[in-house]
Amino acid sequence: MSRQADKSLLIKGGHLIDPAAKINTPMDVLLRDGRVAEVVPPGKIRGGADEKFDARGLIIAPGFIDLHVHLREPGQGYKETIASGTAAAAAGGFTSVCTMPNTAPVVDTAEWVTWLRSRERGAVVNVFPIAAATRASRGATLTDFAALQRAGAVAVTDDGKPILDDDIMRMALRLGAELNMPVVQHAEDTRLTENCSMHEGPTSFRLGLRAMPAAAEAAVVDRDVNLAQQIRDSRLHVAHLSTSDALKAVRRGKRGKARVTCEVTPHHFTLLDEDVGEYNTNFKMNPPLRSATDREAILVALADGTVDAIATDHAPHAAHEKEVEFERAAFGITGLETALALAITKLHREHKISLTRIVELFTVGPARVFDLRGRGSLARGDFADVTIFDPKKRWRFEAWKSRSLSRNTPFDGWQFTGKVVATVVGGKMVYRVE
Repeated sequence: MSRQADKSLLIKGGHLIDPAAKINTPMDVLLRDGRVAEVVPPGKIRGGADEKFDARGLIIAPGFIDLHVHLREPGQGYKETIASGTAAAAAGGFTSVCTMPNTAPVVDTAEWVTWLRSRERGAVVNVFPIAAATRASRGATLTDFAALQRAGAVAVTDDGKPILDDDIMRMALRLGAELNMPVVQHAEDTRLTENCSMHEGPTSFRLGLRAMPAAAEAAVVDRDVNLAQQIRDSRLHVAHLSTSDALKAVRRGKRGKARVTCEVTPHHFTLLDEDVGEYNTNFKMNPPLRSATDREAILVALADGTVDAIATDHAPHAAHEKEVEFERAAFGITGLETALALAITKLHREHKISLTRIVELFTVGPARVFDLRGRGSLARGDFADVTIFDPKKRWRFEAWKSRSLSRNTPFDGWQFTGKVVATVVGGKMVYRVE
């Protein structure tokens, strides 16, 4: 859903990082009629603009894309709405978000995809629905992929409920190949994780909690990569990958030229299972926080190009769903407003991953995964979606100020470096720090 701007906007004086265009230098960017009109060296744009933004000392980047968010509508508006969730996205620098279908009811029909995309939902950034792969996400009967795609779905998934049946997954990948449509897998063998609430390791043993073995993720990824290698033109995307063994399977698929992609969340490259502490439910998510070995493997994969995108898995929950015993608490945390800050603070400053690579993971990487053409870059004629941030700004995240309806974050009170200053969607400023 693009926003056509009536006025032109000149972003001047900033440093443009556009990995798709291989630009990493000071540039001025002119936006007009919802598209990129010019990208030229400082001071070279002729004529005026209706509005100007002074980006001196700031990074200009293509609009960030989040491949994995839960906006909770339809049916769970007490946790989040499309309006509130996209407001949080804008504050986090995201100009496009891809919504998961595990709502109430499940988004498994073209009608629900159309409903999500309606202007009446009040979205302030682009919303790209991901529809259910099977009816009601029960893993038994495939949905009408073609109808869902025509309605605007960019991919299919049963996120939260993995497709475990080999034949169903094979059929999904084959149908996806026919339509050039990605199949997104929540990789978890639930036969190994039933009633479990965190990663299997010393911390789960100390806390006396039933725990998920890393093999529960790796086994599903291994199976899916094998299928993707067998089925020509199939597109497999592994959601929120969290273990070193799962990464090995993804690498094998990529080496074999299979169309296999994966995403990693900020909480998995930042936190460990031991951070659960004394049953802190704001550290409970699925996949769970993993071991130091797993995190190190993720950091390597983020740096070397194996990982295609950083995605938040923004999963808002009401207080009463988190303020209960650890095993009863809902899985998931919010993440839209802290993603860039975590990437700069942890990946760039601590682990020396370049800003160019970080911008790639938020822009052209995710755009390629779901074929979001005209996004992920600021080439002339592309959509006028822009993220402007200060990579040196120090700030403190306070959950009560979040634009999300929910506050379930482990990062409340954290000090960060790197902050979004402005977010532009379709040439229109939808967020700006005053």
